[in-house]
Amino acid sequence: MFKSYWNLEPVNYNFSFPHQMGEMVDSIQLKDEGNKHFQAGEVDKAIECYTKAIKLCKDKKVLAVIYRNRSACFLKKESFTNAASDASKAIDVDATDVKALFRRCQALEKLGKLDMAFKDVQRCSTIEPKNKTFLETLRRLGAEIQAKLKTTFSTDSRVQNMFDILLDEEMDKDKKEKAANNLVVLAREDAGAERIFQNNGVPLLLDMLETGKEEMVLAAIRTFAGMCTGHKSRTMAIIHLVGIDKLCSIMAVDNEDIALATSDLFQCINDSLTGGDRRIYGKEEALVLDASKDLKSILMALLEMVASKKVSGHGRDQALNLLCRNVPRKDKKDHDHSKSLFTIDHGLKKILKVCGQIPDLPDQLPMTENTQLIASVLLDKLWDDLRCDPERDHYRDVCDEYIKGKFDPNDMDRNIHAINALSGLLQGPFDVGNQLVGRQGIMEMMVALCGSEREVDQMVAVEALIHSSTKMSRASFIITNGVSLLKDIYKKTKNEKIKIRALVGLCKLGSAGGDDYSMRQFAEGSTEKLAKQCRKWLCNSAMDTKTRKWAIEGLAYLTQDADVKDDFVEDEPAMKAMFELATSKDKTILYAVACTLVNCTNSYEKKDIMPELVQLAKFSKQHVPEQHPKDKKDFIQKRVKRMLKGGVISALTVMVKADNLLLTDQTKEMLARVFLALADDAKNRGTICAHGGGKALIPLALEGSAIGKIRASHALAKIAAVSNPEIAFPGERIYEVVRPLVSLLHPERDGVQNYEALLSLTNLAGLNDKLRVKILKEKALPEIEQYMFEDHDHIRQAATECMCNLVTCKEVQDRYLEDGNDRLKLLVLMCAEDDEKLQRAAAGALAMLTAAQKKLCTKMTLVTLQWMEILQRLILHDQPQIQHRGLVIVYNILNSDDNELAKKLIESEILEILTVIGKAMDNPKRQLVIDVARTCLVKAMDLGLIKPFTTPS
Repeated sequence: MFKSYWNLEPVNYNFSFPHQMGEMVDSIQLKDEGNKHFQAGEVDKAIECYTKAIKLCKDKKVLAVIYRNRSACFLKKESFTNAASDASKAIDVDATDVKALFRRCQALEKLGKLDMAFKDVQRCSTIEPKNKTFLETLRRLGAEIQAKLKTTFSTDSRVQNMFDILLDEEMDKDKKEKAANNLVVLAREDAGAERIFQNNGVPLLLDMLETGKEEMVLAAIRTFAGMCTGHKSRTMAIIHLVGIDKLCSIMAVDNEDIALATSDLFQCINDSLTGGDRRIYGKEEALVLDASKDLKSILMALLEMVASKKVSGHGRDQALNLLCRNVPRKDKKDHDHSKSLFTIDHGLKKILKVCGQIPDLPDQLPMTENTQLIASVLLDKLWDDLRCDPERDHYRDVCDEYIKGKFDPNDMDRNIHAINALSGLLQGPFDVGNQLVGRQGIMEMMVALCGSEREVDQMVAVEALIHSSTKMSRASFIITNGVSLLKDIYKKTKNEKIKIRALVGLCKLGSAGGDDYSMRQFAEGSTEKLAKQCRKWLCNSAMDTKTRKWAIEGLAYLTQDADVKDDFVEDEPAMKAMFELATSKDKTILYAVACTLVNCTNSYEKKDIMPELVQLAKFSKQHVPEQHPKDKKDFIQKRVKRMLKGGVISALTVMVKADNLLLTDQTKEMLARVFLALADDAKNRGTICAHGGGKALIPLALEGSAIGKIRASHALAKIAAVSNPEIAFPGERIYEVVRPLVSLLHPERDGVQNYEALLSLTNLAGLNDKLRVKILKEKALPEIEQYMFEDHDHIRQAATECMCNLVTCKEVQDRYLEDGNDRLKLLVLMCAEDDEKLQRAAAGALAMLTAAQKKLCTKMTLVTLQWMEILQRLILHDQPQIQHRGLVIVYNILNSDDNELAKKLIESEILEILTVIGKAMDNPKRQLVIDVARTCLVKAMDLGLIKPFTTPS
């Protein structure tokens, strides 16, 4: 911005119509009031005054001035479309209004309309040919326009070259593939995407799709994705040229890479049509068509794909993934959840159909190992997005109607389909599934199916029993009615798939009492035997992955028992086998692995029980939970050491990277809890960093449930507090750590989290200016200042140390220059504290502030009458670091251009102290202190406050 054109000067007015005098006076007063607000930096208040003045003003010339002034405000607010609009209204009245022309030029430049901005500044330079600002802007814009034209022509030639290669039927295959991939790269640039679109690129890309060759199809899809990214009008044109059905048919093919690429294209389309386009169109906005019809068509097409037999397993996964990402609200404060209601009405039964599929039966939908769990996740997200009881009742009614409709006494396949759909609900919106399980005859049918002669019936029924026994009431029913049946199946069946499911059912029932030692469901030693069998299956690499996965499910339940935890971590092959499976392609295992790790580290939520309440419960003969002896801290620490040795961090880092909706917020929260438990001992933090744990924690701290983000942020704070942040978070990742750490400064976080976050921010602030600016941008400064007033000594010290590292920033210095607060007084008084660490930090901050801002040297003498005494105490301190800081403050005062203050300082006892320190013999341990004292004395001589000592001749 150019300061000479921000001035908002008054003008002379002639009133032609006496009856309008009152309105004109009001508008002039409002305009003058707006000018005052603008000069004071109160831009919002200025805009408010100018807007009121515009409504009252009738004189065109006066109105033009007000519009021009409001344009300046909008430029300050970076509202460039409004700034250009107001400037244009002023120019309509006076085409030679040079200030309005230049303001419109500035706004148009920011909007990317360089050619129009160039015309405005050209007119300015014609009106004032000697104005250097106009001439410089004219030259700069001219150069930018030339560079843009050069880039455009260069891009045109590259696009045309790619097309020529792709259209040449005799061209070498490798060159064609290379050209296709180059198109993908070009499409990621806005200029390249536009040139592809303008040069008739869409028909060519359609031809590439028709080849059916994987490399060509992938290149075409990815090029379309680049062209659709962040450009609403171009996206809508591509949708109509290509067709939604065509894109769905491509995503439906049995090729994981093509299905994933097409899913990414659909996501780009959705983002652009729902607000991902950040361009400011201005008047052109009216030309962009309403996208709601296209969005509805895409939603309908995806719902059709969910239950279509023509769609491959990979295609179905991606359709479900897209629905999970884009149908439920991302922000619950947004009241519009019409997409969820539409999906429930038109697609809920289709999703339930996917959940009810049994791969072992003929004529089932193509699926992958992840499909049914993704469908359960979608069911859960839809349920969670509902806002009122009538909506939830409707959801339950649809599910109930679907499951009831499948039960048929004469068709066992339909019955197990209904039971499997119920299992899907139990893995998603559990409350819905649990309510349906409670319906008359459902549990009895599950138990009856366990006794069926068909193995597939047994397998589906056992799985349903496992999922439905989460609630204690259900577990009690099954313990009473189904344990003997599960044991019988386990002993008699020869099918390993059924055997392991029956075992997991027994595992879950055996752990129904949780970690309460007094609530064991089975006899002593039974759970250990079940766990041993699970570990045996887990280590058997000859078994298929899905069967071994069920072994981990069993351990996820059994590791609530401390004996099982200890046995498991001691069994290194079993632990490594679980980590190996956790990093495989099958992501349905993530939740079970996370549960097992949470149990082994005891990082689940535990309520603190008051001893008085325990005594009261015992007196009233109420049940009191008992802690297992092996759940005490020393046992937990031993387990953590074993897990670190077994490679748990490497497994966790891979699990966190899973780009899959199966990594749910609940799973992320559990992984964050595990990381926090592992980082609790400072000795383990180096191992965590060495294996990439620091980087893995960042996404967990930024995304997921509120509790999960807090736990991950706390783990980051523990690591950053004692490690070198540049090693723990290499490259640009170090800047991503700031926001999670700042979130721990919230007053609702506990004292330990506040303290460790402050230590971590102190470490980061000590590295470079860019990190300091990032901390300030995250609005951490008010919180840090607040903790400097904290009663807790450690938190106050940490906050002061953090401030000491931030005071080199101009923004922080300006806050200390402001009047009407006690910030500087607090720092000065802290320099007199007995706590040496606090004293050192406060003195360091004061030394840097007074060096950077000379006005603060005078101000610090006004905030407290004890300043001289405190300064003497600093320079007499026996700690060289604190003494050095005090002497630097003395030098800053002498160098502050306040001669009266300097004179007052030298006339005090400080001169004698400086002389004693300066005359001391050179000493490597105190040389820095001695040198600063001597520098102070030299400065005092330069100011003429003291004379050099001379001996008589």
